[in-house]
Amino acid sequence: MTLDETTTLSELELDALTELVNIGVSRAATSLRELVGEQVLLSVPNVRLVSRADAVAILGEREASRLVAVHQVFEGDITGRALLIFPEKNSLELVRAVTGGDLPLDDIIELEQEALAETGNIILNGCLATIANMLRRSLKISLPEILRGEGADLFELQPPPTAGDVVMFLYINFAVRERDIRGYIAMLMDMPSLAALQVLLAEFIERAAGDMAVPHAPG
Repeated sequence: MTLDETTTLSELELDALTELVNIGVSRAATSLRELVGEQVLLSVPNVRLVSRADAVAILGEREASRLVAVHQVFEGDITGRALLIFPEKNSLELVRAVTGGDLPLDDIIELEQEALAETGNIILNGCLATIANMLRRSLKISLPEILRGEGADLFELQPPPTAGDVVMFLYINFAVRERDIRGYIAMLMDMPSLAALQVLLAEFIERAAGDMAVPHAPG
């Protein structure tokens, strides 16, 4: 199953969305740096819009192990679910990085839920709030919850709200305390939310073009 051409974003809209996501991730990295007290590098190499079935297939191809995800619901002009996803084996590495890496394994396992929820909240909130602010809208974002399972488990969550028909799928690379940790951000939206996003991106592009226009000096 692939998205119909009429439901996808144009190249310009996708470029604008990628720029917004990167600004959001950059702000999240700043917040994480304050949490861990060390430099945090976060990068998003690309942004893709795919169907839910394709998102499940991508995760299945790339990740053989079970997954752990931080899940939050967002509501506003655009409504959907946001997921920060890691291979389960990577989640303990992330907790080690966030907590400083000196704790015994038992303590790390005990802290894992809390540390993952806090990290996910910072990253997903940073992304969603920044995108909403730059699109001049606001979003209500739920508290984080931790999910575990295969890709299909994460993308077939029961409504309400209605599970998304479109997944904005982002690869994400972390570097914290010399640890390289890979993960994914997925935002599930329904078709009306995608249509609303297209309108907001068009307005954003128009504003950006206006800002770039240099006014002529008076003669």
